[in-house]
Amino acid sequence: MKRINVLLAICLLSAPLTAQQQNNIPPVPQISVSSRAEVKVAPDRANIQISVQTKGATADAAAAENARKQKAVIDALRALKIDAKDISTAGYNVYPEQKYEANREPVIVGYNVTNTLSVEVRSLELVGRVIDAALGAGANMINSLQFYASNTEAARQEAIAMAVRKARLDADAAARAAGGTITGLLEINVGSYYAPPPRPVELRAKVGMAAAPAVETPISAGDQMLAVDVSTRWQFSVR
Repeated sequence: MKRINVLLAICLLSAPLTAQQQNNIPPVPQISVSSRAEVKVAPDRANIQISVQTKGATADAAAAENARKQKAVIDALRALKIDAKDISTAGYNVYPEQKYEANREPVIVGYNVTNTLSVEVRSLELVGRVIDAALGAGANMINSLQFYASNTEAARQEAIAMAVRKARLDADAAARAAGGTITGLLEINVGSYYAPPPRPVELRAKVGMAAAPAVETPISAGDQMLAVDVSTRWQFSVR
């Protein structure tokens, strides 16, 4: 019994010493660095909102004239090799035009019909020609023009690589300032991806413009910016 008690006492005494030794192990020095990289992206597509607005004494008359003009606009776009799947109706509106007089009920004096097309243009060289052809065929409103990039994956990967390289440079600088050097990478997290949104261009045609201009409408897409964030952790040793 005495031998068992002695062994038990030794075990009980040794356990706290082992835990204390583990607690005294210094933590591995680490540096955490976040970085962002931006890459220019050249748009290769455009979306154009094109409207035909007509007026008539009755809703039926305004709609009939609108249908005739919008068909001419679509035919003009198809003649430019715009695929049918890239031409879609974005909105159709019929509303009365009213005359207001003091102390009297409003009187309907006519009707307005607006039919809006959304046109995807897959070649930026066609943007000016699409606008001119639509106006020449009877469209009288260009509601919006937006440029965008159809594929940003290569640019995203380039931005990730740039962000990691920047993080390593910052980690090296911090390690040197602390009197040490980077000895290894512990973690990389690729964070938010900021794809460039479609870039709108202010471009409005005057209502009533029916003939295409003698000179093609000049259009410039410009560049857009794509950004990626990364966070990293590095191990370093002090000299």
